[in-house]
Amino acid sequence: MKNLKNIGTVLLAFILVLGAFIAPNLFGASVNSDIPFASVALNRLGEKELLKNFRHDNTFMQSLTSKNSWVNNDIIDLTEIGVDPSVLINNTTYPISVTARTDDSTPVKLKKFDTTNTKVTDDELYALPYDKIGSVQEQHRLTLEEVTAMYGLHSLAPAENGANTPVLETTGADDGTGRKRLVSKDVIALKAAFDKLKIPSANRVLVLSSIHASDLLIEDLNFAQRYQNTTAGVIAINFYGFKVYEHGYNPVYDGTSLEKKAYGATGASTDRNASTAFYAPHAVKATGSAKRYLRKAEDNPETRESVMGYRLYHIVLPMRTLGTGALIDGKVA
Repeated sequence: MKNLKNIGTVLLAFILVLGAFIAPNLFGASVNSDIPFASVALNRLGEKELLKNFRHDNTFMQSLTSKNSWVNNDIIDLTEIGVDPSVLINNTTYPISVTARTDDSTPVKLKKFDTTNTKVTDDELYALPYDKIGSVQEQHRLTLEEVTAMYGLHSLAPAENGANTPVLETTGADDGTGRKRLVSKDVIALKAAFDKLKIPSANRVLVLSSIHASDLLIEDLNFAQRYQNTTAGVIAINFYGFKVYEHGYNPVYDGTSLEKKAYGATGASTDRNASTAFYAPHAVKATGSAKRYLRKAEDNPETRESVMGYRLYHIVLPMRTLGTGALIDGKVA
């Protein structure tokens, strides 16, 4: 019995000590990082919180199919499915033909996104009436959400106009700069191009650039009425067959070749602003590992400041290029 009591006492002491390490982190307080176990445990909590809250709420990203289960060691095994089967109507010929479906599987490394570090001094924490550490962590998460969405939208836009990837120019009136405005008939033309490719009518998504959204507000009263009644970033439930979102970032196409420019490429006066369309079931997103980098103020006797940054692995890709398209600025001759 005495031995059992001793074991119980030791176990209780361990639980109390562990709680002393973990509980303060949940409320943004500092923790003695001299104990490696506590430091690692708290970093893991920070990383889990980032992944738990990484949701891209109220953006086009919510329409994408999540394939986190396909990720292993920050590599996604991306499978492009083969051709669809034919459908026989009132068939009288037997045996029915048999074909194999050949899928192409390609391992793709997730993109690595690093935030720059943010410092918080002990003097700030002493003077502030709110949890600045928690606020900084949330800011890093929101920034990662925004940048991964921007990079993802760029990835979904087709590289150029092709047989399976329509990239159509806008045809509206000159906006005063030599750019032709986007008009409703341009969206109808994109719909017709998707129809011709036999892309299913349900789950088509159109992400309008801000300038193209403004064009439609000027030109289309019906669109304007839906836009004014919208909430949470969704402009219209169905606009000529597309579920429509607006995003502040848009891919850019070269003004001469009409090819998509690299993400973050230097801008030029001849660039073509683009809105992006895709068939949602063919577009996937995946989140890999997350890591929080943290150096606490007590480890910085000279500056007495904590420094924090994050790394996240993430990707957005079309499983098939068929079903992606774009509307780019037309130019006045």
